Amino acid sequence: MRRRCHWVRESDALMRTYHDEEWGVPLHNDRKLFELLVLESAQAGLSWRTILARREAYRRAFSDFDPEVVARFTDADVERLVGDASIIRNRQKIRAAVANARAFLGIVDLHGSFDAWIWSFVDGRPLQNRWWTDEELPASTPLSASIAREMKTAGFSFLGPTTVYAHMQATGMVNDHVVGCFRHAEVAAMA
Repeated sequence: MRRRCHWVRESDALMRTYHDEEWGVPLHNDRKLFELLVLESAQAGLSWRTILARREAYRRAFSDFDPEVVARFTDADVERLVGDASIIRNRQKIRAAVANARAFLGIVDLHGSFDAWIWSFVDGRPLQNRWWTDEELPASTPLSASIAREMKTAGFSFLGPTTVYAHMQATGMVNDHVVGCFRHAEVAAMA
């Protein structure tokens, strides 16, 4: 049996697949980066498992995470989503997703892509951490706090240092697979 990060339950196929195929892989696709911003923001205060189980519903609700479409959502769209039981119906989080789409497009206008901007914080290369246990993993870092401040200045909301760090982990800006996990070396080789 493969050794994985301790947060993955072997019996949970959804989380196992996410860990084995997606988490920590360097991501450079703007739409996918936006998707994970929306999902990470929705996750605040909840388990990632809860959000991951609703991912397809979020794709439908948020126009396949097209930031140009989401940026045009109106108050009526927000109300429609508040009534959608297939997603987390938190009005603040839904409004944040719309505001974040607008801020995301602002970053794209200034920097050519969100990818170029966000990855500039790590000089375009994933940070390679060497944690031995899940307990060593930080919830946030000075870098994630700095990025969160820059994002807030750019108009993003519901994306504090902890959420930004989770986004960095998910998108491979940092390799936070523990050293004993089979994915640590695989992801490091993608850098």
